[in-house]
Amino acid sequence: MHNFLELKTKHISRLLRDQNTKIIDTRPVDAYNGWRFYNEHRGGHIKGAKSFPYSWLSFPQWRDIITSKALKPEQNIILYGDQADELKDFAGKLQSEGFNNVFLYRHFADEWTADPELPMEHLARFDKLVPPQWVKQLIDGESPEYYANDTYKIVHAHYRNRDAYLSGHIPGAIDMDTLALEAPETWNRRSSDELKQALEAHGITADTTVVLYGKFLKPDNNDPFPGSAAGHIGAIRLAMIMMYAGVKDVRVLNGGFKSWESAGYPVSNKDVPKIPVDNFGVEIPAHPEIIVDIDEAKQMLKAPDAELVSVRSWAEFIGEVSGYNYIEKKGRIPGAVFGNCGSDAYHMENYRNIDHTTREAQEIIANWQAAGITPDKHLAFYCGTGWRGSEAWFNAWLLGWSKVSVFDGGWFEWSNDPNNPYETGLPKD
Repeated sequence: MHNFLELKTKHISRLLRDQNTKIIDTRPVDAYNGWRFYNEHRGGHIKGAKSFPYSWLSFPQWRDIITSKALKPEQNIILYGDQADELKDFAGKLQSEGFNNVFLYRHFADEWTADPELPMEHLARFDKLVPPQWVKQLIDGESPEYYANDTYKIVHAHYRNRDAYLSGHIPGAIDMDTLALEAPETWNRRSSDELKQALEAHGITADTTVVLYGKFLKPDNNDPFPGSAAGHIGAIRLAMIMMYAGVKDVRVLNGGFKSWESAGYPVSNKDVPKIPVDNFGVEIPAHPEIIVDIDEAKQMLKAPDAELVSVRSWAEFIGEVSGYNYIEKKGRIPGAVFGNCGSDAYHMENYRNIDHTTREAQEIIANWQAAGITPDKHLAFYCGTGWRGSEAWFNAWLLGWSKVSVFDGGWFEWSNDPNNPYETGLPKD
């Protein structure tokens, strides 16, 4: 194997100003986001670095990631991380693809993070997007970083699919059907009284730390209930509603059940009983600003400092398909901005990495900015019935954007009213 040049910290500082240099963080996504796995003095990544974990090289599509990250053979590529063998292997694979200017940096943890003058950044609310290691520490009775509670609940989310839970879940997790918190008549969140009863029945109070995750099972639009296989989107939907209700500490397992399995941790088939509690503890909703309803959504369409963001597929947006087997009308809300979920109603490819972890924040921001989706506006994300809109909202919330909501009714509620205008075809602007 080629002996790649190893750079010193002073070299990296200079190269940060070189437009032809790209810096790649090869550590796990969670470390990139802000979690400290390698005795870093500061969590996060070198400012401007791209996330490309070494583990992604095991996917057949890893060459496609090179393209999606806009990496080009004529660029200087700096790989950094703390595993020397992984860095050399990564560099060798890039070289086989025509990258001849690949350099290695192995002093990120001990030198870069130790110097407060060297620029770093991290996801604003990274601690709410937890790695499997954090969940394992919680289960084992340890005190994981950024946890200061003595009551927690791990929740395996699903839609009409307890088999997904019973066939294997995180030890100690209870299951929660999304129908517990959203009503199938409207697909909006349930009433405050219903939310209170459901949360109490699942043993959750406002002071409970709740860790949510779901299981991705390759949704098929030909199934009667495709959402039953899209569990992790449903988990984030439940997370949003719980925060709306008033649960103070809601976490989401980054990557869902897949990340737990990939970490090699044990899986349980035990049906864990739900132990009810007497009182949720706060008046619901404690955070009504998280959700906007249709009247407010209509006002936002008229406001210069607000946007409705359609987190749907292009085929849905232009009216080729409705996206759902129970929604008849096809089209879009006039004036809505396209937030592009990915391929269909049960996938979020444009918001996730190849391993289903949440996509690099800077890439999401760049896509949004290109569409005029910026943090200075009040943003209300929506889709057909709330799942994809909730995941996009969660991404914005993780970024620390303060004026973000979910338009709960989405296309389902909008299209059910014949008096509401709609458009089809290519946008005119």
